[in-house]
Amino acid sequence: MSNLSKPAAKPAGKLAGKTSAKARTAYVCAECGADHNKWQGQCGECGAWNSLSEFVVEPASAGKGVAASRRGSWAGRADAPAVTALKDLSHTEESRVTTGIGELDRVLGGGLVHGAVVLVGGDPGIGKSTLLLQAISKMAQTLPALYVTGEESLSQIAGRGARLGLPLDGVHALAETGIERILEHAATMRPSLIVADSVQTLWTEELSAAPGSVSQVRESAARLVRYAKETGTSVFLVGHVTKEGGIAGPRVLEHMVDAVLYFEGESGSRFRVLRAFKNRFGAVNELGVFAMGDKGLREVPNPSAIFLSGSRTPQPGSCVMVTREGTRPLLVEVQALVDASPLSNPRRVAVGMEGNRLAMLLAVLHRHGGVAVGDQDVFVNVVGGIRVQETAADLPVLLAVLSSLRDKPLAEQTIAFGEVGLSGEIRPVPNGEDRLKEAATHGFKRAIVPKANAPKGGRIGEMQVIAVERLAEALSAAE
Repeated sequence: MSNLSKPAAKPAGKLAGKTSAKARTAYVCAECGADHNKWQGQCGECGAWNSLSEFVVEPASAGKGVAASRRGSWAGRADAPAVTALKDLSHTEESRVTTGIGELDRVLGGGLVHGAVVLVGGDPGIGKSTLLLQAISKMAQTLPALYVTGEESLSQIAGRGARLGLPLDGVHALAETGIERILEHAATMRPSLIVADSVQTLWTEELSAAPGSVSQVRESAARLVRYAKETGTSVFLVGHVTKEGGIAGPRVLEHMVDAVLYFEGESGSRFRVLRAFKNRFGAVNELGVFAMGDKGLREVPNPSAIFLSGSRTPQPGSCVMVTREGTRPLLVEVQALVDASPLSNPRRVAVGMEGNRLAMLLAVLHRHGGVAVGDQDVFVNVVGGIRVQETAADLPVLLAVLSSLRDKPLAEQTIAFGEVGLSGEIRPVPNGEDRLKEAATHGFKRAIVPKANAPKGGRIGEMQVIAVERLAEALSAAE
């Protein structure tokens, strides 16, 4: 049983002008959105503890009155909404504006779209506010911009900008959390860009729930989204994350916005990765790489270099692969360690890839490659904190495992990629030629790839391309 005590219930109160209809108090789970009539320590739907937040539900009669008034307001108006055939509408390309930061533009799909709402999440101290302050300071040189802070004072914002050496001439700031007052200032100033840091601190006077609750976050974000679409103002929302790594607040928040970006980084590392998980105006899983320094976040123009080992001497258990994040090919080092296991059930540990896929690949290696590791512990790690989710990592993983087992490094300047099927075939992966060109650009001389991805002539520049169809061929080529 939970020791959490039930919070004091707030009186529902009466609606203005209505003595019979009363507002109802409900408790909504922040994890799954389930509605409960009373507060309890654990959500009955998803089992999450201490996740219920209180909010007030307006009675149906009030809702009907509001709806009726809205319908009446459109009566007789020439601009009233009407049903229109899509084929009769003219289509224009989205107008984009550069943020002044190339890596951020890449993740956004080529720049910031007018009227777009972008949610940026990440761990505390990862650099969300720093990135957006750098972006707004550059965009404010040509566009009116408003930085709304609910967590820091204006002097702190100005001090950070001075420390980073940013031009703050056109940046206007507002320390406010009430969404009504924020929109009043925006209506007066008419900015082209608004940064709200953070969405969890915003609240509206129409709800009695505390700031940060599910209802307050949802309604405040909805008001900002509606304002952005009506006026064409671009909005950046900073979002806190939970201990599980998701955006704090209702899940519907990610559905309301146009793009969801996550800022990631290993603890103790100065490199940061900005990844797009949703983008209505560009490719998803696009990747932007930054390095944190004393002058803020700096773009990394060649991210493949940071994901490769600093050692130039080939090491056993290491293989370089070419993966794709969005539209960008990246060179990533895959490391494997195979050692005799003292346990009856040897361990299979995968960092940066799916553990079940590693177990499957080891079974294929035994059955179709003749290499048994059933009595060995196998550890696989993708260097640099990158999580590889595509099947192109299959062949490099098995080559790294074989190299560690035999304590023999692969040939110098060798890369590999390819999907491994259950019958031992090496399947092609998308954009094979782009991957090979990226590897050749970084000076690699040898590539082991699926036959369908091999170019005519067997070479890309000075790089030799070895085409394989079966796992046994790939293992022989790696020796």
